[in-house]
Amino acid sequence: MENPTGRPNVLLITCDQWRGDCLSAAGHPVVKTPNVDALAAEGVLFRRHYGGAAPCSPARACLYTGLYQMNNRVCRNGTPLDARHGNIALSARAAGYDPTLFGYTDVSLDPRQLAAGDPRLRSYEGVLPGFTVRQSLPEHQKQWLSWLRAQGIDTSAGSPGIHRPAEGQAERDVTNAPPVYTKDQTPTAFLAGEFTRWLGEQSTPWFAHISFISPHPPFVVPEPYNTMYDPAEGPAFRRAANWQDEAGSHPYLAYDFATQKRTKFVPEIEGEVSDWSEENFRRVRAIYYGMISEVDAQLGRVWEAIKAAGAWDDTVIVLTSDHAEMMGDHFMLGKGGFFDGSYHIPLIIRDPRRSAAAGSSVDRFTEAVDIFPTLLDLIGTAPQRHLDGRSLAPWIDGKEPETWRDAAHWEFDFRSIAGGDAERHFGIESRTCNLAAIRTADFKYVHFGGGLPPLLFDLTKDPGELKNVANDPAYLPVRLEFAEKMLAWRAEHLDQSLALAELTEDGVVGHVSRQ
Repeated sequence: MENPTGRPNVLLITCDQWRGDCLSAAGHPVVKTPNVDALAAEGVLFRRHYGGAAPCSPARACLYTGLYQMNNRVCRNGTPLDARHGNIALSARAAGYDPTLFGYTDVSLDPRQLAAGDPRLRSYEGVLPGFTVRQSLPEHQKQWLSWLRAQGIDTSAGSPGIHRPAEGQAERDVTNAPPVYTKDQTPTAFLAGEFTRWLGEQSTPWFAHISFISPHPPFVVPEPYNTMYDPAEGPAFRRAANWQDEAGSHPYLAYDFATQKRTKFVPEIEGEVSDWSEENFRRVRAIYYGMISEVDAQLGRVWEAIKAAGAWDDTVIVLTSDHAEMMGDHFMLGKGGFFDGSYHIPLIIRDPRRSAAAGSSVDRFTEAVDIFPTLLDLIGTAPQRHLDGRSLAPWIDGKEPETWRDAAHWEFDFRSIAGGDAERHFGIESRTCNLAAIRTADFKYVHFGGGLPPLLFDLTKDPGELKNVANDPAYLPVRLEFAEKMLAWRAEHLDQSLALAELTEDGVVGHVSRQ
């Protein structure tokens, strides 16, 4: 594949709900990800990379805009993304690419830009402005179901029903029985195939975004991945003696446990997640590990397709996730809240033009907001100064920046505009249903709105985040220090779109953000 312009091809891959510790390149004792490892061997693995928010829409807003939630203001699935914000796709298009989507972006469009009856206003699964959609795959998965039906698979159950184990579930216990589709018929395989077909049509530098849904629930996977991992294997869960102790440690956790329903994660099983047995949590985790290996196999297929097209040496690849997965820690599944398990995500960046750091890893804190300015840097476009993220290009060049952050930051908003559940439960307004976390190597501080008490964890003594020391007199100086850090962080990053410019007699001085 000829590349006369000298610009690289770009492939941005997100795998939904993938924990940052669940790859063998990162040292996981059980999970095997040989194709991800191969990418890491040619690129840079960022070991302390964190998502900026949860669930999907807020997390992706941080990834796509390079702005913290305090600025992009996408608080929940369904919160519109303000049309004034730039994003990865619009910037790639301005640089001469035709950014092409395979999968989904979970962006709720700005209703002020659409007519009142526009059907796009009835779904949070809109497409990020700037993308050309080659293969959409929203939650209903109709496109994938049609593909399965053409292969003789009974798809009458629809989605998510198609993901039920073919043998059915026991009333309360998890089974690793496979679904009706095979390893070559998963949604991951479908998107990988569509990307491969599109790749064969390209003759100029391209920009593609593959957004895989796995290893997002429902937790089910075909053979051989359903039995690849023994439930008895794997690290101990990070949790208290029982879920009641966890729930009693903070008002938010007590509320969150009540929302954790098994049917969200494993089809046809009723009840609360929290009081599942140890064995059931381990069975779910073994399936989750299998889903990761299934994704890894399809990533290998993508790597081979790029090589077969003669584009491997011209293609920048970014592999990451939107947010992570609790996977049994603290008796929880899913994402949200404040624990590391929801926000620590993978990040590998491979730029074949920058081989000095190939096979290396970075232990400094990086964040989802860094992806946008990094990609701008790698395609030769200056990152915009108002962005909250910073380019990771120096790390990819094997150089350490003179200054870098000493913490990861994330936000979680638990408002419910349509239903008002959290608002009623806590007796607070929607605008105060939120938290923000600062996580350094030694401490984590979590500040809540609405008068809910803060949290402080001494991670050197308590890496499992089990003992809140916010009210321990010995830690009051630390709590004050981190409260001040939180205030300073927010003050530094409040919307800078025009704050970095000034109108003078000589005209505009400084920076003006434009899409």
